[in-house]
Amino acid sequence: MRAEPLVPPDPMAAIRAPFLAAGAEAVDAPILQPLGLLLELAGEAVRSRLFVVQSQGEEEACLRPDFTVPIVRQHLEAGRADGRYLYEGKAFRAALGADLPDEFRQLGLERFDAPGASIIDADAEIAALAWASAAAGGRKDLALWLGDVALFGAFVDALELSEPLAARLKRVAGRPRLLAEELARAGEAVAEPAGGGRLAELLAGLPEGEAAEVLSEVWALAGVEPVGGRGPAAIAGRLIRRAEAARAPALTREQAEAIRTFLAVEDAPAAAFVRIRGMAGAAPALQAALAGWELRLEALAKAGVAESALRFATALGHAFDYYDGLTFEIRSEALGSLRPVAVGGRYDGLPARLGGPTGARAVGCMVRPWRAWAGGEA
Repeated sequence: MRAEPLVPPDPMAAIRAPFLAAGAEAVDAPILQPLGLLLELAGEAVRSRLFVVQSQGEEEACLRPDFTVPIVRQHLEAGRADGRYLYEGKAFRAALGADLPDEFRQLGLERFDAPGASIIDADAEIAALAWASAAAGGRKDLALWLGDVALFGAFVDALELSEPLAARLKRVAGRPRLLAEELARAGEAVAEPAGGGRLAELLAGLPEGEAAEVLSEVWALAGVEPVGGRGPAAIAGRLIRRAEAARAPALTREQAEAIRTFLAVEDAPAAAFVRIRGMAGAAPALQAALAGWELRLEALAKAGVAESALRFATALGHAFDYYDGLTFEIRSEALGSLRPVAVGGRYDGLPARLGGPTGARAVGCMVRPWRAWAGGEA
């Protein structure tokens, strides 16, 4: 495993300073995290980048790939309605390049607000915090790239698709590969069950709890032991979604082209929003979402983020699909889009997926100090 070098004390202190000034509670998280949970949140495709470990007779675990999920779990266990948590420590993910580190330092903050709290100021605060920290590293080629998973949802609603089809598109919004597959099948007839489809169809007719019990009974009768740390409820849910996808109609070619056009928008925010408004007309939800973005941009300007540093990309997403609102990356021109200096976004739905209350507000960010420092990753 290749470890990232340490940032010297003085630039590290400068990168850390904006987070220390944010008034958050310092926390840590266990290095070992449940593999099944992370695969359920990100899909099997992410497994190849995780470092998996397993003790005899125990469920599979992995070295923590980031801090967001464990800190959400800690927040829920504390039973708080709101909270601000600061973390700093090592994360572990198989590198995309031979010369890149698998073990690296992350510095970040997760913010939780009570249900009903306004999201715009919180979004702007977190993005501005990441920007201040990244910029303190001394690089002069940074840009703040913004996106919004919820904006994609509003655009899909404006297309007036069938409810199952719209739901399926929103579900894969943060997973480029799955979304590309959905667009590629445009114009096709409803698929016939195949490759385990009969079991999926059977389970799809049952409540999820009962479906998990049926799957457990099938495993017991066949003497099958589940692998990958994923229980019957998670696997039954995935099979049910597969059956629903097979039954739901595909996009028409015209609808798919409209979505491709939307996802191709990449421009300065003001210009991007003009283009989006021209695509979907006066759909109320879309107009409201764009109005919210104008307020975010005002808040970012007040926080000191220059307009010239901003870009908006409708297709901007992250590896984990729990983001459901704002997404952002801070990129260095020298490092490129595959090695962001910082990432973050809104994930209001994640606490509920982990057993917390519905309607909670959650947003966070993470900075890679070695990438932020001008003398670091090249």
